[in-house]
Amino acid sequence: MILDTLVKGLKFELIQGSLDVEVNDIHNDSRRVGRNDLFFCISGAVCDGHSFVKDVCEKGASVLIVEKEVEAPEGVTVLRFESSRYAMGMISSAFYGEPSKKLTVIGITGTKGKTTTTYMIRQMLLAAGRKTGLVGTIEILDGKQSIHAAQTTPESLQLHRYLKDMVDNGLDSVVMEVSSQGLMLDRIAGVDFDYGIFTNLSKDHIGPNEHKTFEEYMMWKAKLFTLCRTGIFNADDPYAKAMMEEASCERFTYGMLGDESDYNASNLSLYTKDGVLGIQYKLSGRLDADVTVDLPGEFSVHNSLAAIAVADMLKVDKDKICDILESIKVRGRVEMVPISDKFTIMIDYAHNAMAMESLYSALKAYKPKRLVSVFGCGGNRSKDRRYEMGEVSGNMADFTIITSDNPRFEEPLDIIADIITGIKKTDGAYIEIPDRKEAVRYAIMNAQEGDVIVLAGKGHEDYQEIKGVKHHMDERDLIKEILEEEDVTKICGYNNRYFA
Repeated sequence: MILDTLVKGLKFELIQGSLDVEVNDIHNDSRRVGRNDLFFCISGAVCDGHSFVKDVCEKGASVLIVEKEVEAPEGVTVLRFESSRYAMGMISSAFYGEPSKKLTVIGITGTKGKTTTTYMIRQMLLAAGRKTGLVGTIEILDGKQSIHAAQTTPESLQLHRYLKDMVDNGLDSVVMEVSSQGLMLDRIAGVDFDYGIFTNLSKDHIGPNEHKTFEEYMMWKAKLFTLCRTGIFNADDPYAKAMMEEASCERFTYGMLGDESDYNASNLSLYTKDGVLGIQYKLSGRLDADVTVDLPGEFSVHNSLAAIAVADMLKVDKDKICDILESIKVRGRVEMVPISDKFTIMIDYAHNAMAMESLYSALKAYKPKRLVSVFGCGGNRSKDRRYEMGEVSGNMADFTIITSDNPRFEEPLDIIADIITGIKKTDGAYIEIPDRKEAVRYAIMNAQEGDVIVLAGKGHEDYQEIKGVKHHMDERDLIKEILEEEDVTKICGYNNRYFA
């Protein structure tokens, strides 16, 4: 494509060269640059793309997008933007043919609930015959394959390439998680959002390498609702009003604390059946139905209401919506592994104190005989997280099994010692079993009727990172191996429906 076409309508300064130059390909990775390519000089947290100018020019780059002064050979076009990241999003969209304008794009932002809600929406749209892709924490689904996700929201160049692939693969819609980092770092620049969803907001992602304050965190979350045409907000969240005040889109709400929301849940009831926990409610407002969600907790009501709102606006049949919710499963998000009619075992990504407290509060509402917590903490991360998770588990679980997560470059026993520091502030009973498989084995073989066992922290991950190496470790595989190795008649209420 000709450079002039790619930057049409954008504000920039032409430092040197011409806009009448052909661009063969676009990159933000200097290792991939070839002749007549365009290179984005991105100022990153680890390295600065401006330092690779000499290297990419020697490889034949014909265009540089910069936000700082650089020295480039004569004949190389240099365009200076206020933000190279923003320019990368806009130019990438143009280079790949503005793919987001050819798709119905649904973006979801919030502290919790993004992943589950994206899968709910996608399943509903697929049931209605809409060919729908997904971009999220677990994976990217482009219509042909599942691609492992390195970030919740990919860099804009990669994101627009994924969207182009979705269009080329015949998809007509995409649902995507939109992180606060993705909004702050312009990873979604150039994306044309049809719908935006706000799930909730609480203190998270605040620190040296993320957001300086909670107010800044909220500000970036609110940005999505200046970019979409229709906004759908969780009216029960205390920050919903502030999010809506900043919105420039049409606004709809969902909730269960009053009857003024556009999509309202009432008459909530919890249920337990054959080791599976769920929730039922009456839906009213713009849509009336009796809803059963095969996932536990009031947060599942909020997630399902957000999904219902989008599906209804996209004309998905009410019966199909209800059928999906009654059978929905999301990898690593309160994912139940039904191996017993007498107790419940689930896998969840809760990897900080806030997420753990939210999950355990929801599960205690089911009045389990015991809430058994199996978790560890990641290495090379804040020690405070370990103390806090230990304290939450000690206070809320009836029994805690402390084990290893991703120790990375730390010693597992040192991490466990930090967790014990937190749990000793409580009266909670605990045991330490460093080997995660053995910790899971202990939980299963000592399960009692009425127990709810939570394997927390790993969720969708299928690896354990030790000394810089990721070793395969999927908790579903661990459970399967344990069942094959043990005398299952000794397992309380054994009735394996998951691996049958």
